[in-house]
Amino acid sequence: MSHRRRRVLEMLAEAGQRGSTDPIFQARFTSELLDLVRDGLITTERATMKSRGRTVEVARVKITDSGRMAIEGPIRFTLH
Repeated sequence: MSHRRRRVLEMLAEAGQRGSTDPIFQARFTSELLDLVRDGLITTERATMKSRGRTVEVARVKITDSGRMAIEGPIRFTLH
């Protein structure tokens, strides 16, 4: 996995369950986001928000369980 794709996953993991609606983040990592959606590591959904008294539509990007596993690596069991 590329450094940029891993960084996107890490940022989304830090964003928590709500994900990210930041348009600058989405514009900066458009190519990586498209690849990660295709690979099932993140999801996108349409959401509405209030901003300065106006209702606007935004894209919410969230990491999936598979995305979390991709950055955490395989679970290793050790015998004691």
